[in-house]
Amino acid sequence: QVRLVESGGGSVQAGGSLKLSCASSGRALSTYSMAWFRQVPGKEREFVAYLPVRTAKISYADFAKGRFTIFRDNARDSLDLQMDNLEPEDTAVYYCAARWHYDRGESFPEEYRYWGQGTQVTVSA
Repeated sequence: QVRLVESGGGSVQAGGSLKLSCASSGRALSTYSMAWFRQVPGKEREFVAYLPVRTAKISYADFAKGRFTIFRDNARDSLDLQMDNLEPEDTAVYYCAARWHYDRGESFPEEYRYWGQGTQVTVSA
C-alpha cells in the first residue's frame, strides 16, 4: 500500500518554470514505475511522463518533450517533474501515479493503482 502526495504546484507566467514533487508514505517509490498525468475540468486525464523502475526507457507526451523532465530523487525517495518554458495550455491539476498493471501501455491511466490528490498548476499568458 502506498499513499502519494504531490507538492510544488502554483501560479507562474508563461515561460516560467515549476518543479513538482511526489512523495510516498508506505512502500518506497523506488520500487514502482511512476508517471505524471494532468487533467483539466471536463477533459480526460492526460499522460505527461513516465519513469520505469529498472530501465532507462523514459517516455514523454509530445507536448512535454524538450520542456519537462521526469526524474527520481533517491535521497528523498521522491518523483519529480521539472517543467520549463510553461505555456497557458499547461494549466491543469497534475497527478503522480504508481503503476500496477502492464497490459496496455504506460500512457493509460487504468495501468496505475495509486494516485495522489493532485496539485494545481496555473500558467498565465
